[in-house]
Amino acid sequence: MNGRTVKGVNFVDLVDAGDPVELARAYVEQGADELVFLDISATLETRGTLIHLVRRIAEVINIPFIVGGGVRSVEDARDLLGAGADKVALNSAAISNPGLIGEIAAQFGSQCVVVAMDIRQSSGRWMVHSHGGTKPTDLEAEAWALEVEKRGAGEILLTSMDHDGTKAGFALEITRKISQYASIPVIASGGAGNVEHFHDLFASNSADAALAASIFHFHEVAIPDLKKSLLAAQISVRL
Repeated sequence: MNGRTVKGVNFVDLVDAGDPVELARAYVEQGADELVFLDISATLETRGTLIHLVRRIAEVINIPFIVGGGVRSVEDARDLLGAGADKVALNSAAISNPGLIGEIAAQFGSQCVVVAMDIRQSSGRWMVHSHGGTKPTDLEAEAWALEVEKRGAGEILLTSMDHDGTKAGFALEITRKISQYASIPVIASGGAGNVEHFHDLFASNSADAALAASIFHFHEVAIPDLKKSLLAAQISVRL
């Protein structure tokens, strides 16, 4: 937001977490496997992703780079990939125009297409939200996961809005269910607060990868220490 990295709780109360270029550089040095850059205000502000910032980040990293926020067309995806992104993340645009998933996959390959699912529990059902989590839809998470896979998505980035920023642990049950429904990789997001939460996620086979923000941005958990702990628990990681 405004060219800065921000983090909140349950998608609100955002606080500044630092310069995105410097953070990206630091995460590469610490051994992160992949970097996810989500321009969270792009859709709400009806603008495209901050291409110049994507380009600057891409220049200082050598790990896979997912970029999302404000992607509404094949041209938007082309611009981001040309600026250095390895994959583009779709959310609101995929909900309003599901055919866009297949259009981008046809042009650049499914490996370039990530569908981000922001979900919240309501009356016992996990429902998909759009526009940075501000607009509920009538899409149930499980059905939408199957739909995006069918349309050509190569990965799902699953964020529990109820768990986001709480540091109380990942949403294991729904994440495991989505992983079982879909045959494409699922990245779990929302709720990481300590090393044990990653152990719980991977030991329960709930996801293929885990995304965290707060604990890394604010130096509460070091990536090398996390990886060593997972490896000691016989969970496969890249050192």
